[in-house]
Amino acid sequence: MARRVTITDVAREAGVSVATVSKVINQRDGIAAGTATHVRAVVDRLGYESSIVARGLRSHRTGVVGVLVAEFEPFSAEILKGAGAALRGTDHALLAYTGGGSGRAGWEHRYLARLSGTLIDGAVLVTPTVLHAGASVPVVAVDPHAGPGGLPTVDSDNLHGAVLAVRHLLGLGHRRIGFLGGRVDLESSRLREAGYRAALAEAGIPVDPALMHVAEYRRDAADAPTAAMLALDDPPTALFAANDLSAMGILDAAARLGVRVPAELSVVGFDDVPEAAGTTPPLTTVRQEIQDLGGAAVGMLLALLGAAEPAGGAGAGAGQHLRLPTHLVVRGSTAVPRRR
Repeated sequence: MARRVTITDVAREAGVSVATVSKVINQRDGIAAGTATHVRAVVDRLGYESSIVARGLRSHRTGVVGVLVAEFEPFSAEILKGAGAALRGTDHALLAYTGGGSGRAGWEHRYLARLSGTLIDGAVLVTPTVLHAGASVPVVAVDPHAGPGGLPTVDSDNLHGAVLAVRHLLGLGHRRIGFLGGRVDLESSRLREAGYRAALAEAGIPVDPALMHVAEYRRDAADAPTAAMLALDDPPTALFAANDLSAMGILDAAARLGVRVPAELSVVGFDDVPEAAGTTPPLTTVRQEIQDLGGAAVGMLLALLGAAEPAGGAGAGAGQHLRLPTHLVVRGSTAVPRRR
């Protein structure tokens, strides 16, 4: 576990006195606004936990496991279901906490500092922006940023899943296949793009930069890049989205533009969230076992807390990584290409 950051560390990094840091943390008067803002930024960056949280290093437990997500959306909802199922029959309760949609790097520091020790025994971080959380409690990361190591992690085989998606489209006869990437700060997004590139290379098809865009794993961010690709002189006959929300955004854009799916455009997503089977048409997608991700992360965390043995008796210390398989689910949004 990483050394706990002290108030002295914060003062040294911020270039101010320990007394100044204390006043900022305790919201006392007498500190210039600019200095206070600077000190709070250093506190967030270093992951400093005030003394009230440091007391969480005491021996007794709260009996609560935290799951921290940037926002509540289909993927994180499934993670929470799996985490809750894994806690049934244990002596731990689940506390779900959201960063309010914050995509700002380091949001985990802020919320872990509020929860660690006083409210939770340990935490599962979902799609965190850092791997050095600086927490005084055990932490496991799900689908983490590709930054420095240091935490146990759980993810899916994103590379292989993306290859399966593009191979499916190639097998149907598509050769102009566009890609809508995810959050650039996440390893899952990079691996899904790598799988897209690898499958095209395997088929001897060069990557066309005009067919590659970013939708940040968001439904509303898919509209503009979809319209841009469909407006090309040689538009794609198929689009692969790095997650289901982006794929749903493609379906929205296609309907708005009068492009029929799958008759004129095939669409593949990634995740297989419950909503994917209910789109019009039902979405072909790469399934990752999202609830299993949440369950496996909680299992690792309980092992770290000494509340359970990890599967197979393997150690669950820092540096342990678990990768779950992915597979293709074919539904109604893909078909052989036809001319528009």
